[in-house]
Amino acid sequence: MKRRTLPIATAFAATTALLLTACGGGDDSPKANDKIAGADQGSTRSATPSASPSGNADRPDITLPGDVKDEFDGWKTGDATKDAVLADAGRAQTAMNDAIIKGTSDTSGLAFYYKGKALTSSVKWVQKWLDAGISYTGTTRYYSPKVEIFDSKSAGVSFCADETKAFNKDRKTKKVDRTPAGNDAFVLYNTRLEKTAEGVWRTSDGTSVRGSKTCVR
Repeated sequence: MKRRTLPIATAFAATTALLLTACGGGDDSPKANDKIAGADQGSTRSATPSASPSGNADRPDITLPGDVKDEFDGWKTGDATKDAVLADAGRAQTAMNDAIIKGTSDTSGLAFYYKGKALTSSVKWVQKWLDAGISYTGTTRYYSPKVEIFDSKSAGVSFCADETKAFNKDRKTKKVDRTPAGNDAFVLYNTRLEKTAEGVWRTSDGTSVRGSKTCVR
């Protein structure tokens, strides 16, 4: 069984330190035959975060191809501010996946939903996929989100990702590696977001813990 060292959106450093205040960037070395992931499970499910976009920002249109899906379970709290934060945290994940699928870090979505350390790490991470010559197919499920509002312009979001139903795909041959995943297909994310003048909550920093007991199911 191969370790999934090339997770779909883990552009952040693997660390045991929970965010909700600060984080760091990472640079795992990808392997062409490693697997990525996606998933299924839970109750409330949507293809994209369901909160309406906040503010007057001209948001990029991000549409994943038919064989790739992001599912967000329980990404609504009933609180307008928290739901806006969660929605943009989810859109950031989809923007990352979109860049990987397109095979370029120069996408409007990546630059729109990430900033600072998080943007730098994200660009480097997408490049690793290109260097490895792989993309992916399948579904990623994001679940168990928790959000904390620090002040009017900053917040923290932690959530889990189940990557057991997405698989590496060779960019040239299109061959898909469907080797079964282990616990490392479950990832705990902690991210920091900062609100722009246009009302967009951009991810500015983050950490990830692969194989976290908090997320393994």
